[in-house]
Amino acid sequence: MDVAKGSGQGFDVHDQIHVPKGSHFFDKRATNAFHGTNLLQYLKNQKTEHVVIMGCQTQHCIDSTVRTATINGLDVTLVGDGHSTTDNEVLSAKQIIDHHNKTLHGHYNVEHFSIVRNAEEDLFQPTHDLYR
Repeated sequence: MDVAKGSGQGFDVHDQIHVPKGSHFFDKRATNAFHGTNLLQYLKNQKTEHVVIMGCQTQHCIDSTVRTATINGLDVTLVGDGHSTTDNEVLSAKQIIDHHNKTLHGHYNVEHFSIVRNAEEDLFQPTHDLYR
């Protein structure tokens, strides 16, 4: 997802990340991957039940995307060591990240919820059913 509508180096997927053929990209224009995109409809059409989320601006993009996913019927795995932000005038980046990892682990909207796992885990094998 790309908020800045940029192109080229720095906006493309990093060249060390393998992108499978047939991958879909959704350009976002807000601090929520679902706002103004057809991502949710695409996931519903694919009958997706679980998403893995990582990225930048923990307190904005990550937080709103995780919460929106759960209220729209998706279980979420937030990659705890796969999101980042910058310091602000009140909290350090580490404090913001730690706070969100704690707050969003177990965040639920009745049937669907988010859990936080780290990158070395098998993130694409959801563990949500262990907690239901």
